[in-house]
Amino acid sequence: MEPISRRNVPNAMRKWIKAAFIAVCAYLVLAIVAGVVVGEGSLRLPRRPLRHRAEAEAEALRRYQAKLEDVSIQTADGTTLKAWYIHPRNFNGAAVILLHGITDNREGMAGFARLFLDHGYAVLMPDARRHGESGGTLATYGLRESDDLHRWVSWIYARDLSPQECVYGVGESYGAALMLEALPAEPRFCAVVVESPFSTAREMSYERVSAPLHLGPWFGHTLGRPVITSAVLYVRWRYGIDLLEPSPLAGVTHSNVPVLLIHGAADADISPRHSVILAKAAPDRVQLWLVPKAGHTMAWAAAHQEFEGRLLAWFSTHRRDTTKATASGTL
Repeated sequence: MEPISRRNVPNAMRKWIKAAFIAVCAYLVLAIVAGVVVGEGSLRLPRRPLRHRAEAEAEALRRYQAKLEDVSIQTADGTTLKAWYIHPRNFNGAAVILLHGITDNREGMAGFARLFLDHGYAVLMPDARRHGESGGTLATYGLRESDDLHRWVSWIYARDLSPQECVYGVGESYGAALMLEALPAEPRFCAVVVESPFSTAREMSYERVSAPLHLGPWFGHTLGRPVITSAVLYVRWRYGIDLLEPSPLAGVTHSNVPVLLIHGAADADISPRHSVILAKAAPDRVQLWLVPKAGHTMAWAAAHQEFEGRLLAWFSTHRRDTTKATASGTL
């Protein structure tokens, strides 16, 4: 083998630099394409149709002597949102709003509905925008949904409750994030329970980009960042939405509503670290329960009796002081 001459060294280096440049350019092009796909996929979620309306109507009548009502509201941007509302015969004077997870619909909260109806709570089960039967072309992870939830709370008070009575909230995963983000603009909640929320969209983006490759968040912080940047710029240009703006953490920080935060310690979809971050932000009003061996939104299955007991106790111990209650937060 001939030794590399001094004349050949620059040529070899130029070839290496050229190959590296081509590789970087190819990766950036791939990142741009991936960013567009991620951006569209994040906002234009697939819908899951309702399949059990007849069964739900029959159960409401049989177990609670109540009608399953189809109700709706109009949002600030003219979108029609739909929900089921059930007022049980043994009504205890309070209501609970149940928010489902991503790409699910109101039927996914049927178990929670039974739990609270059994104890006399009225329940509202909305489809989030771009979910179920609700309108909306885009899901915005709380940017528009916060006002949507505010309007649902106003609907309940106008329909069924006096200002001195309580509305509570329960949310799972995506619904948990929406619930927390809505709290600063909706102080009328007496308390909420959320399971498996993310802390901020920015932190969650690092995990989402890394997940397909089964890598840790470090990938999103480094090599995956061009994909995130591409998605953010594309969505901002096309829809005027900042994908990284949604922040349940800001919702917790700027609200006085008591929060019971539940997260499975074995959650591989949304890391428990998100709930730890949220709990540390407001320890005076946020209680964290990390459930051993529980996966994503599986705390109820992992610790059935304790889960139900904690939810019911959280709401019963956070009743409004009727001597100081005032009406607030109108449409």
